[in-house]
Amino acid sequence: MSDQPRPDDGPQPGEPELKGVDLARRALEEARAAAKASGKAVGQGRASRGNLRPRRRRRGWSGPGPDDRDPQPLGALTGAISKQRGWSTHVSEGTVLGSWARVVGEDIAGHAQPTTLRDGILHISAESTAWATQLRMMQSQILAKIAASVGHGVVKELRITGPTAPSWRKGERHVRGRGPRDTYG
Repeated sequence: MSDQPRPDDGPQPGEPELKGVDLARRALEEARAAAKASGKAVGQGRASRGNLRPRRRRRGWSGPGPDDRDPQPLGALTGAISKQRGWSTHVSEGTVLGSWARVVGEDIAGHAQPTTLRDGILHISAESTAWATQLRMMQSQILAKIAASVGHGVVKELRITGPTAPSWRKGERHVRGRGPRDTYG
């Protein structure tokens, strides 16, 4: 070790006790002396850091232009974080359900709503049996729109259902038997 007192050793006999800025100043002087003794460059400010000139990348054009140091859109940042943490599939599934009108278009979204998405199977409820039939015929186009919007493999299959008929099995005037046989929807 060195013969010089360290700041945390306490005051030496005959020296006043150092506090605050004076204590920090002494610690800095001792650190500089130790660095100089070991052969390192010692100085104040930027001069001791070496080359200050940043490396310029070669570009095909000159002048101001987009750079990776520019502020980035929040969507790009969240996309990068979701990929990094493995949330991409959950975010894609949420996009299908949350942005249904943007993904498939206003016309389809006005007549059909997604209900659940599990294991790549999207359940869609249509407002009428006619729309359910129409959506079943357009199934490949709907899948293509979803794949273009959120990526391939998020939705693999569609299960399209129409409206459900009211239940005649409940109520105080229920009669056992077949009940009414009408077509609903």
